[in-house]
Amino acid sequence: VCLKQVPGTTKVKIDPQTNTLVRQGIENIVNPFDTYALEEGVRIKERYGGKVIAISMGPPQAEEVLREAISTGADEAILLSDGAFAGADTLATAYTLAKAIERIQQCDLIICGRQTVDGDTGQVGPELAEMLGIPFVAYVSKIEEVSNGYMQLQRMVEQGHEVIETPLPAVISVVKEINIPRLPSLRGLAKAKRAVIPVWATPELGVDKAMVGLSGSATRVIKIFFPQGRIQA
Repeated sequence: VCLKQVPGTTKVKIDPQTNTLVRQGIENIVNPFDTYALEEGVRIKERYGGKVIAISMGPPQAEEVLREAISTGADEAILLSDGAFAGADTLATAYTLAKAIERIQQCDLIICGRQTVDGDTGQVGPELAEMLGIPFVAYVSKIEEVSNGYMQLQRMVEQGHEVIETPLPAVISVVKEINIPRLPSLRGLAKAKRAVIPVWATPELGVDKAMVGLSGSATRVIKIFFPQGRIQA
């Protein structure tokens, strides 16, 4: 399950050199859409067995969202953190995540939230699937069955729902209608507190440094500004 730490406040700061968000020193939370992805991963494990591994790319404090993931059912967590990863767009992010998933090996299903509340693009899931060379299904609202290397699921479309079947492994992005995320248990909180979360950087992942972070980003933010408030008459 792919998770992202996002600002938990609208009072964000922008780095004037890179035009990217300053994530240090502000309140951060797990991306709300990713909580549904994690919950669905845990439900699949409870129904069919297996193991849930939570992955997040970010600065050292992103470890917080991984501990939260363990407290709500993830078995393991891995933090992808390196100064070289800073400023990554969706393409560079997907590349780094793909390298981590390749290192883990034998991942039957990769689950993402439909989008993040800071970037709002919804691009990482499909880009990740393309880099891994496996199918992608967006806007999944229900997983009906998993058997014999296939998954049958429902996804939301403009005028209703579509029932499709996809071979595994696959990447899916889920919508909030898929479930109601659980709260952490006391046992889960204790497990999260004592968990040792490994940190994978460029040496562990074997990435091409020209493909990660700002240098590996195909898009650049030219300008970010805050709109002026409306003047009350």
